[in-house]
Amino acid sequence: MMKKTFSLTISKMVGDGGAGGGISLAGTWWDKKALEIAEEVSLSFDGELKIYAFKTLLNSTIRVRIETLANKSGSPTMEDIEAFTTTYRARLDEAELAKSIPENVSLEVSSPGVERVVRIPQDLDRFKDRAMYVKYYASEITPSPSGSSSSESDGVFRLVSFDMETKCCTWGIADVRINREKTGKGRPLNKKQREWRLETPFDSLCLVRLYSEL
Repeated sequence: MMKKTFSLTISKMVGDGGAGGGISLAGTWWDKKALEIAEEVSLSFDGELKIYAFKTLLNSTIRVRIETLANKSGSPTMEDIEAFTTTYRARLDEAELAKSIPENVSLEVSSPGVERVVRIPQDLDRFKDRAMYVKYYASEITPSPSGSSSSESDGVFRLVSFDMETKCCTWGIADVRINREKTGKGRPLNKKQREWRLETPFDSLCLVRLYSEL
């Protein structure tokens, strides 16, 4: 739909251990142990605080992004972050004394961010009411309103429905400023935009993340 419009998405790769979520280990002798401890700490919060992303760096740094199941956005509070940090730091200190990780490991704990990656399909129902930036392979898929024939396309959509049996999503155009501006400044989405639909198999989705107008 809007080819190469959102350059800021390039740095967000699925599974990069950062904003793209997932786990990224530096390959050190201690990073698997650090991950094991982090997972144990997550379990100690009765499953309410989950690890969204985990990354180790060669300079003995651990970066963890946590999410909470207590609210729909998945964003932890400062109290959540502080609690996880305190508990994890204490466990890391114990591991340092046991020589199972190096001394003076640096720890950074944060939230996934307002434009977190949406995991397919497990996060679809959770964030179905939010506008999402979607990057997808468009071959043999419903043509976009712009008539683009590129095999890769993107846009800001809303999730209309998804089917776990057919493993397919149906999208509509999200009512956000960048889409409304295509009809003229200050105007609402036109009828063609409101009625447009896009069907994408799960495996055609390159990147889906929450979209923020801030």
